[in-house]
Amino acid sequence: MAKFGLLGKDISYSFSQTFFNIKFEKEGLPHTYLNFDVPCIEQFETIISDHKDLQGLNVTIPYKEAVIPHLFRLDKESKKIGAVNTIKFRKDGKLIGYNTDHYGFARALENFLPIHKKTALILGSGGASKAIKYVLDAMGFNYLQVSRTPSENSVTYGELTRELIKEHFLIINCTPLGTSPNVHEAPNIPYNFLTEQHVLFDLIYNPRETEFMKRGTAKGARVSNGLKMLEHQAKKSWSIWNS
Repeated sequence: MAKFGLLGKDISYSFSQTFFNIKFEKEGLPHTYLNFDVPCIEQFETIISDHKDLQGLNVTIPYKEAVIPHLFRLDKESKKIGAVNTIKFRKDGKLIGYNTDHYGFARALENFLPIHKKTALILGSGGASKAIKYVLDAMGFNYLQVSRTPSENSVTYGELTRELIKEHFLIINCTPLGTSPNVHEAPNIPYNFLTEQHVLFDLIYNPRETEFMKRGTAKGARVSNGLKMLEHQAKKSWSIWNS
């Protein structure tokens, strides 16, 4: 029996555990998938020593970047992205980091192409946003990153004007705002300037319709949650663990 799991913080709502355990049951695989819900990344080493039969981990908020120093090496794409969401445990004990978020997002976004213009706003600056930037770069999008703190590479939420909303037709929520149980929260953007030409993509999947999505729908925008992205990235993780 092999053991797999998810490393994160406050992950009782996890999609991955349900997805993989149902998969294992349906396919008659004698595996198990656990949640490793830890308050700090330093406990990662304890998890490894306590679970010698681990063959793979997914990584979620807030450890997609913090886990990197604990790994032997990264594959080419996760190194470019600067964030890891999949770890393969090699037979020699070395841990290799991968990123399947970019694959999942690109596959899920296919359903919304073409978009009126290849322009995007990326809400948030955490590990998930790095995979999104990687995809948008590959697809030839022009984008702006939106962050709570000002920097030369981003704008703040307070700087989002009518013109910026009107000029950027794909808006991706990479923040945890709106995740259950805080379902009434949403990123602070001027939703009143949205149009039916906009696409709002929320990386959140619980609830299935977030406040961010509801506000987009009210303006006629096309919307998506993060469920399809997660399904695609989970399948990609499985192929990595079995390669």
